[in-house]
Amino acid sequence: MTFLSLAKNIKMKSKKYYVYILTNKRQTVFYVGVANSLERRIFEHKEKSIKTSFTSKYNVDRLIYFEEFNDPEAAIVAEKKIKGWTRDKKLELVKTFNPDFKDLFAL
Repeated sequence: MTFLSLAKNIKMKSKKYYVYILTNKRQTVFYVGVANSLERRIFEHKEKSIKTSFTSKYNVDRLIYFEEFNDPEAAIVAEKKIKGWTRDKKLELVKTFNPDFKDLFAL
């Protein structure tokens, strides 16, 4: 196997990384996170796997936004950028993606 074919094979198997926003039932709290398995991570939030976490404490478990990345560093940069935004700017982002604020994990 040549280096190019190996690199191509690795790229085809490349992981995905996700930036996501969660909220609570009344949409009073936002949580921005990053994960390499969106399904696993949201399930952990819903199950309140870490009882003392912010999301457990404030019942933040509704997925209202996510974005997929091929590069973990790009996902982390996007997460930090969104975390730095005002609440209104985060609301605008969610409304363009999910205007009804449906729990996207439940679909």
